[in-house]
Amino acid sequence: MPKIDPHAIRQGDRLALSRALSAVENNEQAGQELQSFLFPFTGKAHLIGVTGASGVGKSTLVNQLAKALRQSRTEKDTPKIAIVAVDPTSPFTGGALLGDRIRMQDLAGDKGIFIRSMASRGALGGLAHKTAAFATILDGAGFDIVLIETVGAGQAEVDIAQLAHTVIVVEAPGMGDDIQAIKAGILEIADILVVNKADRPDAENTALALRAMLDMAHGGSLPVAGKHMRQNAKLPQTESHTVSDEWRPPVQLVTATKGKGVPQLVEEITHHRKYLLESGLWQVKEAHRLRRDLETLIRESLMDQWQKKVDVSKFESIMKDILDRKYAPIDAVKLLL
Repeated sequence: MPKIDPHAIRQGDRLALSRALSAVENNEQAGQELQSFLFPFTGKAHLIGVTGASGVGKSTLVNQLAKALRQSRTEKDTPKIAIVAVDPTSPFTGGALLGDRIRMQDLAGDKGIFIRSMASRGALGGLAHKTAAFATILDGAGFDIVLIETVGAGQAEVDIAQLAHTVIVVEAPGMGDDIQAIKAGILEIADILVVNKADRPDAENTALALRAMLDMAHGGSLPVAGKHMRQNAKLPQTESHTVSDEWRPPVQLVTATKGKGVPQLVEEITHHRKYLLESGLWQVKEAHRLRRDLETLIRESLMDQWQKKVDVSKFESIMKDILDRKYAPIDAVKLLL
């Protein structure tokens, strides 16, 4: 691959940016060097996660949201938007369809929007292993907003909460048991709840169920969104008012295929960003995200070092003993280390 000019990335060269993301995804040395170069320019982009079960219309919503965000400000300060769409990888072939790009073809003509699909490559939690690194590159490249669409997430797939400043959880009517769909795992990470496909007759019932769950959460029966971060945040007083230490996730009805409700969703996103900055939670979330990135890199580095030093024959011998039930895996770890 030709040498990637980091200054070209800063100047908006899309080919250089695409090559940089490929280098990062393939864990090449060039990708690591580019992350180091771009990191001092990061910390400005608003990272917005869009998550929810498969089939709720996340890709269509992201498509409409990107267009609405581009139109939400004056022409002079129109935000540059990057979209990272994580697609599931086949456990059999290792391939991914990367079908989200098909749903976002009408964004292709806008030079202020950059779209990149990436395969999950077996990662759990709704993201890919290099999603956080992608966010760093795109932030350093000067994008104002990075929209991150997760793989169809279940109750435990909540990694996006560790990465994004604003998490949008998308639900849809007719997806089965409402209470099952909105258990605490997903409810707790939501900064904004969206009921998509609101033109369906049972959409209002889904919204009512979500609001009821939020009422329970704020009454203390369930975890409140982002509470673990708020407990450690120092919430300042502004000149005009005292910033509340509790954000209540709004429930927004949207029909993404028709664009209905999307402008109101943009308003909620803007409101949440303002809340994060005024309350000091933006810095708290950044600290959580960077700490998690550092810990992940340490684990990967230690694993790489161990694999380079391990005696393969000894490993295979111990593995055979585990299969013969001579050692428990927990005991084998002590022998290998």
